[in-house]
Amino acid sequence: MTAAAQPPLTRKAVWAQAWPIMLGQAAIPLVGVVDAAVIGRTGTAADLAGVALGASVISMVFWAFGFLRMGMSGMAAQALGRGDRDESRALLLRGLLLGFALGGGLLALSVPLQQAAFALLAGEPEVTRQAGHYATARFLGAPAALATYALTGWLIGLGRTRPALVLQLVLNLVNAAASIALVWGLGLGPFGAGLGTAIADWLALGVGLLLAGHVLGESLPATWRRLAPGTLTDRTALARIIRVNADIMARTLALLAMFTWFTNAGARLGAVELAANHVLLQFIAMAAFVLDAFAFTAESHVGQAVGARDHAAFRRAVRLTAEFSAVAGLMLALAFLALGQPLVALIATDPGVRAEAARMLPFAAAVPLLGMPSWLLDGVFIGATQGRALRNAAVAATLAYLALDLALRPYANLGAWSAFAASYLLRAGALSAHWPTLVRSLR
Repeated sequence: MTAAAQPPLTRKAVWAQAWPIMLGQAAIPLVGVVDAAVIGRTGTAADLAGVALGASVISMVFWAFGFLRMGMSGMAAQALGRGDRDESRALLLRGLLLGFALGGGLLALSVPLQQAAFALLAGEPEVTRQAGHYATARFLGAPAALATYALTGWLIGLGRTRPALVLQLVLNLVNAAASIALVWGLGLGPFGAGLGTAIADWLALGVGLLLAGHVLGESLPATWRRLAPGTLTDRTALARIIRVNADIMARTLALLAMFTWFTNAGARLGAVELAANHVLLQFIAMAAFVLDAFAFTAESHVGQAVGARDHAAFRRAVRLTAEFSAVAGLMLALAFLALGQPLVALIATDPGVRAEAARMLPFAAAVPLLGMPSWLLDGVFIGATQGRALRNAAVAATLAYLALDLALRPYANLGAWSAFAASYLLRAGALSAHWPTLVRSLR
């Protein structure tokens, strides 16, 4: 686990690191499609809208702690670039302990958190009731989910994407199978969809701990004993984790506010619009996770370049991952245009939901192209642990998006989707303003 052991960055190396992430990440929105399909084909529009609203609440709460993955990725990559094996071990243990503790806190506070979230969202009474069933079940997996965030970030930062693929496949395949069994088989509705995900969270964490031991070449208890006394509680290291993660948390909250606002726009317009938008968001989630494969690769290689203070390696990492991202964005946009309507028909049986989703499909298809620069820049700045820039850019872009959405409200769902698509350009522009500072920091 030293800098010298890393292969030189080539297009072949970028692809070799990205494809396992792509497969694992692409399975995540496929699970959302399975959830939407089993609910859409066995329940009512209110059931499907409830899963959409409940999933938005869970995303809002859980991904507020997404810094556990993102901060871990950048710091682990930089430790690898410096050849600091002890710090890499310590980062993993700190991340697991922090994730489990924060997840336990979420589980303990799940009832008031749900009450506060649903008070903010404008769902119809039956939609909100079904959303509560889904969210209640999902909170049961919170400790495992947050610990897995940290573990996944550690693997990605080290460039160990094949173990990360195994972890994601376990999580997503168990999730899909459990949701089908609990919803379609046992008729548990939105609660069953949420419970399937919670079960998958716990099983994935167990597999992830075994994978981490394989990467380390020893069990986690042995790693704990190997560290020098006081390593896990080193004040300088903890202060850096708090500083970086606090900024990334603020960034994540700003972006979650943006997505929650968009979900609420559909809820405000009605159950049909909310359900249709939820179906199309599965397409965007699929695009995000495919493009994130290259953004995560950028995190790893940019972080290693920053840790090694290698400006040439930094430039090459950005250029090569940008090439792959641009091609992937174009291919995804074309695929959505060609296959979008049949997929919508497969997911939802309600005629109104199908018609509304088809009407908004061109906006969903445009997102991979419009959003590609923002996803890639996120990866670059995360790898460089430039938390302040990420925070400031996200807040600025979110405020601009909210203003645009309010201005376009007279155009109903058409206006909501126009503002949402533009938000990706706003994010990329805000991050680009911090580019000169990032480059200067490497000199």
